[in-house]
Amino acid sequence: MVIRDQLGLKFQPPERRVWTVRGLVAAVRAHVEREYADAWVEGEISNFRAPDSGHLYFTLKDANAQIRVVMFRSAARLLRFRPADGMQAVVRGRVTIYEDRGELQIAAEYLEPKGAGGLQVAFEQLKAKLEAEGLFAAERKKAIPTLPARIGIVTSPQAAALRDILNILQRRHHTANAVIYPAQVQGDSAAAEVAAGVRYFNESRDVEVIIVGRGGGSAEDLAAFNDEGLARVVAASEIPVISAVGHETDFTIVDFVADLRAPTPSAAAELVIRSLVEVENQAEAVRERLERAMERRLLEARHALTERAQHGAFARMMDLIRQRQQKLDDLTYRLERAERQTLEQMRRRWEAVAAAVRHYDARRVLAGMRGELEVSTAALAAGMRNLLLQYRVRAERMGRAFEMLSPLAILERGYALVFDSAGQLVKDAAQVHAGQEISARVARGEIWATVKKGSGDIGKREKR
Repeated sequence: MVIRDQLGLKFQPPERRVWTVRGLVAAVRAHVEREYADAWVEGEISNFRAPDSGHLYFTLKDANAQIRVVMFRSAARLLRFRPADGMQAVVRGRVTIYEDRGELQIAAEYLEPKGAGGLQVAFEQLKAKLEAEGLFAAERKKAIPTLPARIGIVTSPQAAALRDILNILQRRHHTANAVIYPAQVQGDSAAAEVAAGVRYFNESRDVEVIIVGRGGGSAEDLAAFNDEGLARVVAASEIPVISAVGHETDFTIVDFVADLRAPTPSAAAELVIRSLVEVENQAEAVRERLERAMERRLLEARHALTERAQHGAFARMMDLIRQRQQKLDDLTYRLERAERQTLEQMRRRWEAVAAAVRHYDARRVLAGMRGELEVSTAALAAGMRNLLLQYRVRAERMGRAFEMLSPLAILERGYALVFDSAGQLVKDAAQVHAGQEISARVARGEIWATVKKGSGDIGKREKR
């Protein structure tokens, strides 16, 4: 369409484009995600929620603004501490838009507390939690055997701490036996491997005491011994456990839940026994080769998994799944809130009814109802008695009529019923012939006879 202005000049207005709501939000979301694919944001955590899906939801705010944050389960399970309302934190993630509500949010991949490090916060949180459960209590700790014949050691075969322990055991008592459970003592899999070693000795029951140890290191190096799962396995062990982790100034969660803490691995050997464990060189070499082969296979598998995870189709699929998961969590939250509101309304209604009942004289109403019930009961009883009397008279009259009509009453007067050999009732003498057996039914019993031609006498047979 061409429009002329007052001066006669022609111009064409720009073409109007109409968006759908989802189309506009999706376009803005794509633009925002390209511009802010890796953003670091600092603020205070509030409105923290952790539903059963494993995802984390909270708001990050400062004095002037706030933004929603979602951390999906794949990233949340890597956290070493638990976020809480009021905690100052730094979030790293991708800025995006939750399309169902058109809200700006951050899909967080990393979260750390501001100030104290994440490992220290996780340590303090876990320590307080387990202490409140009584896992540090002195009365639950088991006594260490004075002279154990077999000692279980859970540590890395390459660790210097193992060599120190073995040297001291050899020097102090060479007749005792030791069993070594090889485990990583540093890294992501260390806690699980050490816990597996403690469980193994509890299941096999072939040792009298267990030493869990490693040499000193930084807080990150000792992080495996601050794992909650490992701490619970050590606390639940039925065999006494000695913790020998780090140097004398190093403290871990395992130190608190173990039955005895040794300042160093060497001190643990001094405390536990005066004995020596000899490890077969061939078995150790086989174990080391197997460990290297497994590490190589795991590295190859991890590399292949990383390549597949970086494929665009996989990323889009995971993004769609996460959106659905977030929507499910949102709907679940709204449903729970609606249920709480409904219950609150019902509670208020119940309180109103209860208040009304308290001011209502129930005894007078019940007395009136009781009187009406007694009158109705008496009337009903009288009516039922009259009805039963009528039924009884009618039943007696019908019984007398039935007795008069009964064939048995006729037989009592001396009559008999005659049947031929086929069981048919004989009504005419021509129905029978000489030599045929007949029967006669009288009031009490039955008579059998044989027909004789031209004779009025019948041979009476024995009553059956």
